Amino acid sequence: MTDHASIVIPAYNEVAGIAAVIGEVRQALAQAGIAAEIIVVDDGSTDDTARVATVSGARVIQHRSNRGYGAALKTGIAAARSDVVGIIDADGTYPAAQLAAMLAELEHADMVVGARTGGNVEIPLVRRPAKWALNHLANYVAHAQIPDLNSGLRVFRRDVVMQYFPILPDQFSWTTTITLAMHCDKYAVSYVPIDYRLRRGMSKIVPWDAYNFAILILRTAMLFRPLRVFLPLVILCLVYGTGKTMLDMIRDPNISASAILAFLSALQLLLIGMLGDAMTMRLGRLSPNAVFGVQPKELPQATPEPERTGGAA
Repeated sequence: MTDHASIVIPAYNEVAGIAAVIGEVRQALAQAGIAAEIIVVDDGSTDDTARVATVSGARVIQHRSNRGYGAALKTGIAAARSDVVGIIDADGTYPAAQLAAMLAELEHADMVVGARTGGNVEIPLVRRPAKWALNHLANYVAHAQIPDLNSGLRVFRRDVVMQYFPILPDQFSWTTTITLAMHCDKYAVSYVPIDYRLRRGMSKIVPWDAYNFAILILRTAMLFRPLRVFLPLVILCLVYGTGKTMLDMIRDPNISASAILAFLSALQLLLIGMLGDAMTMRLGRLSPNAVFGVQPKELPQATPEPERTGGAA
């Protein structure tokens, strides 16, 4: 397990909980013997978040104005002095005590995510239907089982995540994008079950953010797995074209223009999807980290049993 790590805490008007989170992070890593650099990125707060974080002993970086959750994370990750970086929210919802176990798991992974699937998870009921739908869409795009798409508690290797900075958004969808990107590029992503507590203060996520998350998942699919988007459309056009052709032949032995258009649309969509997939594969091969950065998990080697020597009867 690593003996040092940088922990980035993005904060916007989190004066109610920032001191407690800093203290919890410091205590959890100190008990595990890990030297922690705690970085609080004050994203243009209008309260005393920056002052309280400074008094609490964190390294504080301030944005002149509110730029967004993702922008704060990118600022903190870029400024981190350690090659191993963790992130945690400033609202007190995530258990910092899990950081040590997650850092230990990072020995066999490129990113470890705290999945909110523990025994005590306080996710508001109004968010659960959208969360369920988005998770299933993400599972389809990434072709993987993702227990928590946008958890704000995770640890990762700094160089692996920084290669995605050009496509990582500045808003709350940062965590969603990095999860999908690393799954699509076949990096080793592990999940550790954690609890999720009620937040301190007012949540900054609004209901219509679910629509933005869905659009973001489709946009990420276009960057990494375009055929996962185009193939369902191709199948839909083929099914319509085939059904319309059969109906046309029953009524009148002529194929209608709409059926022909459906077949042509299916062909065009398939060619566009294949072209996008070819470009994605080519660009992926140009990134050395897409292959050599993956951390395999090696099982401990068994100690061979000593040979038994037979004695004389």
